[in-house]
Amino acid sequence: MKILHVVPTYAPAWKHGGPIRAVHGLCKALAARGHEVAVFTTDVDTGGAVAQAVATGEPVALDGVAVRYFPVRLRRLYDSPAMARALARQVSGFDAVHLHSVFLCPTALAARAAERAGVPYLVAPRGMLVPDLLHRRGRWRKALWIRLVERRTLARAAGLHVTSALEATEAGRLGLPLPPVFLVPNGIEPVAWRPEAPVAPAVRALLDGAPFLLFLGRLSWKKGLDRLIPALVHAPGAVLAVAGNDEEGYRPKLERLASEAGVEDRVVFLGAVDGDDKAALLHRAAAMILPSYSENFGNSVLESMAAGRPVVVTPEVGLAEVVRDAAAGVVVDGDPARLGPALRDLLADPARADAMGRRGAEAAARRFGWAAVAAEMERVYQEIREPAA
Repeated sequence: MKILHVVPTYAPAWKHGGPIRAVHGLCKALAARGHEVAVFTTDVDTGGAVAQAVATGEPVALDGVAVRYFPVRLRRLYDSPAMARALARQVSGFDAVHLHSVFLCPTALAARAAERAGVPYLVAPRGMLVPDLLHRRGRWRKALWIRLVERRTLARAAGLHVTSALEATEAGRLGLPLPPVFLVPNGIEPVAWRPEAPVAPAVRALLDGAPFLLFLGRLSWKKGLDRLIPALVHAPGAVLAVAGNDEEGYRPKLERLASEAGVEDRVVFLGAVDGDDKAALLHRAAAMILPSYSENFGNSVLESMAAGRPVVVTPEVGLAEVVRDAAAGVVVDGDPARLGPALRDLLADPARADAMGRRGAEAAARRFGWAAVAAEMERVYQEIREPAA
């Protein structure tokens, strides 16, 4: 099949977090299965690495995937007239189109182009169709966008791609006309760790010190760090490593929160990590914590499971049910008075934590390998093509 993926940002704009890694992992795995896979994206935050490709309009070959980067006119909405023109010319040549966002121009542009060309398309909201999330961030703006744009995009889609049952439930609560729902999780490519590899001094200090807890992800209000940091009061001696980029300027608020709670000496802000630093943290953490208010999936949870370490998550994390079923960690309410004791008890019982980690690694390998996920998605593409055929 010829499959087009449309996503606002893509590699090497890794700073935009888990969705980029998930989309690239899926595209790479589909290409490995023999499909002709293309990506239309923007040049936002690519750091000039694709400037020549943007100037010439030529695709870049990336892990067997043909990626075309387009300049944007309006950064906030990722509006790209050049992408719109390319979609109008080329979308009819694809068997299926997979859209990885909502509330942004690339999705609307691609949906309309696919609709005109009679090509079936899937919409993957990537955790953005959550009532509570919409209420807290840009409520009226997004309500207007839904009315004018997204309602039609969803109603005329061949399917809604969700990565967890929780994401499907949240989308259903919006009361929008939804297409058939297809649940296909993100996959995982385990992060290899080389104990002899050099790491940053701050990471080395953690590895050489007492057991530490790890938060891995963007520094965003939705990730629940404002309840994780106060929870340390209820876990005396616990050290928390916070690893992730801070696009929202959220770190100063978190530092003040740590100071007010009297735990500032036990919270280490590392900034964004990757490569050997990330691998060392994942494999050596006592546990990985994700106390999100809203999380459609939780890529960092899956990465930690694959690394053989236990995870502690709130019920609002899409992978919470997997964690519970696999006994790969602890699912606990995010209130600091409940979260803190759960962390304390896990740190006090390393044997229990190691057993959880082993079960998590087995579940990650069995259920979330990219080859299996790509095969599952392939069946979805075949199903949505049948009505069109």
